[in-house]
Amino acid sequence: MTSTAHSPEWNRLVAHAHTMGTVHMRDLFAHDPARFGRFSVREGDLLLDFSKNRIDTETLDLLMDLARASNLESWRQRMFAGERINTTENRAVLHTALRAASNAAILVDGQNVMPQIRAVHDRMRIFSDKIRSGEWLGATGAPISDVVNIGIGGSDLGPAMVVEALTPYLRPDLRVHFVSNVDGSHIHETLQKCNPATTLFIVASKTFTTQETIANATTARGWLVEALGAPATPRHFVALSTNREKVIEFGIDPDHMFEFWDWVGGRFSLWSAIGLSIAVAIGFDRYTQLLDGARQMDHHFQSRPLDQNLPVILAMIGVWNANFLGASTLAVLPYDQHLRRLPAYLQQLDMESNGKGTALDGSAIAHTTGPVVFGDAGTNGQHAFYQLIHQGTQMIPCDFLVAANSLTPLDNHHQLVLANALAQPEALMKGKTLDESKAELLAEGRNPNDIDRLAPHRVFPGNRPSNMLVYKTLDPHTLGMIIALYEHKVFVQGIIWGIDSFDQWGVELGKVLAKAILPELTAPGVAQGHDCSTNGLIAEIKKLRD
Repeated sequence: MTSTAHSPEWNRLVAHAHTMGTVHMRDLFAHDPARFGRFSVREGDLLLDFSKNRIDTETLDLLMDLARASNLESWRQRMFAGERINTTENRAVLHTALRAASNAAILVDGQNVMPQIRAVHDRMRIFSDKIRSGEWLGATGAPISDVVNIGIGGSDLGPAMVVEALTPYLRPDLRVHFVSNVDGSHIHETLQKCNPATTLFIVASKTFTTQETIANATTARGWLVEALGAPATPRHFVALSTNREKVIEFGIDPDHMFEFWDWVGGRFSLWSAIGLSIAVAIGFDRYTQLLDGARQMDHHFQSRPLDQNLPVILAMIGVWNANFLGASTLAVLPYDQHLRRLPAYLQQLDMESNGKGTALDGSAIAHTTGPVVFGDAGTNGQHAFYQLIHQGTQMIPCDFLVAANSLTPLDNHHQLVLANALAQPEALMKGKTLDESKAELLAEGRNPNDIDRLAPHRVFPGNRPSNMLVYKTLDPHTLGMIIALYEHKVFVQGIIWGIDSFDQWGVELGKVLAKAILPELTAPGVAQGHDCSTNGLIAEIKKLRD
């Protein structure tokens, strides 16, 4: 796979962008009353409206031509078939198998992986049922009241986001916590809320050597042992890992180790044993609904034509905004407090997958790849960074998400949420002209001097792109669809840009250097093995600590 950046299809989009660059979306809507129907697509209760982008039917046709020229359909088939499309690590990419139908047969190197997946899911069901029913008892004979998931990256962001998103489905008598940061305050403040006799720790690390995770797990074990003694460890710790030897060495019963496989990337792993904390929090039946929603999106992605395909359209609109209109960021704006961790989750999914400057063939990439992803829950973001989105000098595409129905209805709160969620993309599209600004000030009774002085400050350029995802309710099934939608969007963009979306070598160098620096922070003498800045900083920190 190579980038299509020099293909005829790419060049036609470059030429087309020169034309569309002078077009305002106001005019596109004025000239096409059917624009919403033309540029929206749905799957079940999930609707994507992408009409508020600087596109016309020719744009969409050209983008789909680029997708076909990139052999997207072939790459999609290879991924679902279990081929080793993660070429730098020589691995298959099969998070989709984790939510496939139970009677499916999916082969990796000629072996059907579905029996293994079913076996782990069966064990997850049994274990989560025991915790939720009170059958699983701690070392003192008390049932579990608090579950602490200890992981980092994909072993934290996905499960933590899902549990937060599905808060209305949680039980008040069973609390689930997430610890990721190696900063001691994270584990310390979490343990302050827990009772050793009724706390279970889920340690999530594929290799069981992840520095941050093992440091936090070791602290948690020390806290438990101090209160209950070392023999209590097996009743209060389980592992999500593939390293049986390290799990046993830590003191965890290997019968309480839940495995997953090297064809499950960390940021795609919440569908695997890494989702155990989700199953405990909401129950395995609802966890199954989450898998079912993702499977529905998988089927949609595999079966729908490219120009009616939610992940493909969302991906190609992103390519259009990034590579042809010059956007370098993406704001994710869920109008749901329960989805406030979604932007952070998508930061890893998108930026770790496609934040790369090397093509699969080893050549340097000259065009834009993954965007900078940020965001917050509406309406909080409106009072923080929307000013830049509306009137700043950068074009920042936005993805808005909102449910038609709230799981926590309270007076007219959700009506206010809906009104704001719908108003913001309209404002970004329409903007406000200088004449409209002057007319507004005149209607306020301002004098002519004030009008001339203030009117430019109230101008909104508009013509700023956004997508809107609307769905009935944020239930487990719908959340599964949304997560899988973004997973496949990221995959499609990686194909277009000619990169491997499933490795993450960029996180390795800092880890290696941190291991070298760690002993130098306590060793006597002056550090010598780094640049003068790092050596100087080590010396300064040691001086301040003394």
